[in-house]
Amino acid sequence: MIARLTAREWREDLLMAAGFLGVGTLLLVVAPEVAITWTRDFDQASPLWPRFGVIAVASLGVVLRRASPIVGLLILGGAMLTSVVVIENTPLGVMLVFGDLLYCAVRFTSRAASWAVAGASTAVIGVASVVSLISDGGRAALLVSLNLVLALAVPVMWGREVRRHSELADIQRDRAEQAKRMSELDRKAAVAEERSRMARDLHDVIAGQLSAIAIQSEAALSIPDVDNATLRKVLTSVRRNSVASLSEMRTMIGLLRADGSGDADPRTSPAGLDRIDTLLDAGRETGLTITVADRRPPDVEIPAAVDLAAYRIVQESLTNAAKHAPGSAVRLTLEHAAGALVVTVANDLVPDAPAGGGTGTGLLGLRERAGAVGGSVDARADGGTWTTRAVLPVETKVAAGR
Repeated sequence: MIARLTAREWREDLLMAAGFLGVGTLLLVVAPEVAITWTRDFDQASPLWPRFGVIAVASLGVVLRRASPIVGLLILGGAMLTSVVVIENTPLGVMLVFGDLLYCAVRFTSRAASWAVAGASTAVIGVASVVSLISDGGRAALLVSLNLVLALAVPVMWGREVRRHSELADIQRDRAEQAKRMSELDRKAAVAEERSRMARDLHDVIAGQLSAIAIQSEAALSIPDVDNATLRKVLTSVRRNSVASLSEMRTMIGLLRADGSGDADPRTSPAGLDRIDTLLDAGRETGLTITVADRRPPDVEIPAAVDLAAYRIVQESLTNAAKHAPGSAVRLTLEHAAGALVVTVANDLVPDAPAGGGTGTGLLGLRERAGAVGGSVDARADGGTWTTRAVLPVETKVAAGR
């Protein structure tokens, strides 16, 4: 069976075969006596072309060193058999090819074939050593064993070791890819969960605004002979709530398009910065020392989606501080700058703090929530302080009636 190789791999093996042919020919010309002679009356002055032909045929097997090493060994075997029976002399270049193809037969074949080649090589060494010991004595057996170890055992052991490291590398690579896939699945699950939660919050906001529109409209219709000032005030409120509802509806539709999952969770009243005191009290109960600097102007309306995002960012930041810097001092700053609500939560880092656990998706959820309203979140360590800074765009519009 021939393995599939790239064009580059075929070229490399062709160049390897040419290299073995060149080196074998050079050794044959320069030192023809450096060879395995199978008879004592072999004439070293005999023509070189038969031995060159054996080297050329053996080099053809190198072309298949990775595509089909076993077939390459068979081609080499035919060349070596010819050199033994017909020429009675095996050039050194053929033995070099033999070592390379034996290595490749262990390295690039199936697991069963690799072990079969290794076992056959071991058996040849053992049988030849025993036969030599019986026929020629201990010294000859030792020399035969050493020669066969160099010719057979070294390429086999080298091939097995390289193969083992390659298999371990493949296993580690597969594990890394699997871990990467699992990490990506966890990230997607965290994003989907955060989007679903944001959509639920916005649903409650929109429901409240539509309820206000219905109540105000019903009140205007119920009042007999309503004056123009009252009617205008009611219609102004209705229009403001309608525009806000449309804006929140667009945000929620975008979230649902990205998520695509249903919502079977019970509805709860959405949180906002107006309920931040409860959040701060909960943080102080964990041992945090929290100071607040609220520099927001009193006459600026914040869209509900931005209000929700700011609350969740403060909530997650306080949670992270309690986990990773227990008992630290936390500074919360709320301010408007360049048409955006800027939320900054800074806490002192605690040396040798215990690991806080968690899933590692908190910052991902914050960035997802901020990004949904067109904002951004930056979290980093600066000296001995961990700072989370969120910039959330708002329309700086003076609230009517304030």
